[in-house]
Amino acid sequence: MPYIIKGRALSVSLIAIVLAAVLGLVIAKLLPSPTAPAVNFQQAGIIQFPKARQLPAISLQGSDGQTYQADQFKGKWHLVFFGYTFCPDICPTTLAELKRIKSQLPQEIQAQIQILMISVDPDRDTPEQLKAYLHYFDPSFLGLTGAIEDIQLLSNATSIPFIPGDTSKPHYTVDHSGNLALINPQGEQLGVIRAPLNISGLVESLPHLID
Repeated sequence: MPYIIKGRALSVSLIAIVLAAVLGLVIAKLLPSPTAPAVNFQQAGIIQFPKARQLPAISLQGSDGQTYQADQFKGKWHLVFFGYTFCPDICPTTLAELKRIKSQLPQEIQAQIQILMISVDPDRDTPEQLKAYLHYFDPSFLGLTGAIEDIQLLSNATSIPFIPGDTSKPHYTVDHSGNLALINPQGEQLGVIRAPLNISGLVESLPHLID
């Protein structure tokens, strides 16, 4: 009789363990992993800030002839690149990569994204110059230019600073980064996208971020 009781107790314990394991698997499937999206974003080069940042209130001129307030980029996600049309390397490479990324995204995601280049060389980059330059890559790309002090204020606020060129030289260059500022539809900076751009990683991750 004691053996029978022990056997029954052992059976009950085994059943409880099995049920607990099954329940754990069911709960694990129902609850999404909180770390999976963050890992994917990081691998794609997307670094999100702990808290979204407000942008400084400055006014810039668009390549489309419109005036823009930098703290009012609302309604769409903006991928913001600080560059210039006379750039010999980083800018054409980055813009070509952004064109590839955009073209590989689903149409509904493309409609929610605006690619934006803010000139770090406003002495040479007029709205007309920006329009002609960006049209070569994608007619939907928007360029902004304005006072160098305002542009520096914005670049510093987004943690993507640059060093203005020496305009006294005939063929000066500007030291700047290939990183992108990631602006959410509320007009706040959510983070940065590190250069060099991970094209396949961004194509995979941006739809998850935007949705």
